[in-house]
Amino acid sequence: MEILGIAGSLRGQSVNRRLLAAARHELPDGVRLALWDGLASVPPFDEDTEDGPVPAAVAALREAVASATALLIATPEYNGSVPGQLKNALDWASRPHGAGVLTGKPVAVVGASPSPHGAASAQRDLRRVLAAAGASVLGVPVAVGHAFRQFDEHDRLLDHGLRAALAGSLAELAGRVVV
Repeated sequence: MEILGIAGSLRGQSVNRRLLAAARHELPDGVRLALWDGLASVPPFDEDTEDGPVPAAVAALREAVASATALLIATPEYNGSVPGQLKNALDWASRPHGAGVLTGKPVAVVGASPSPHGAASAQRDLRRVLAAAGASVLGVPVAVGHAFRQFDEHDRLLDHGLRAALAGSLAELAGRVVV
């Protein structure tokens, strides 16, 4: 079983990329986490162009999502909500309406931020967006606040409660997937 991890930040050293790395330490047996790193390449969504040739970055996104058995999305919080580039990619993945690659896809949402709230507002909004796109959004969000202090040198979460919450989300995600 393969879970596709998507970090909602474009920064190479973002705390949300570290959170996906931390998820690798908590995976159930038999589950693999692959990272998709093409977010910066996805062009702005435009309904006028969706019936034409699909941009290569969009095709790569759709293929990665379609071939994964589940998704784990780690979102930062920009101005109290989901980063625009992540929302844009999800808009592309949701099309065509009702038959996009997100339809029925099991998804867990996590997030990290330097604030004490751990991107909780962005996670709430992202869960709503994913549900509207037809995804099967699972579990309780995992909010990693004060994120710059939460990881060891191997990107493992230091807080045992956060580690257990992340492991629980991954176990629920793996358990809901029909292989």
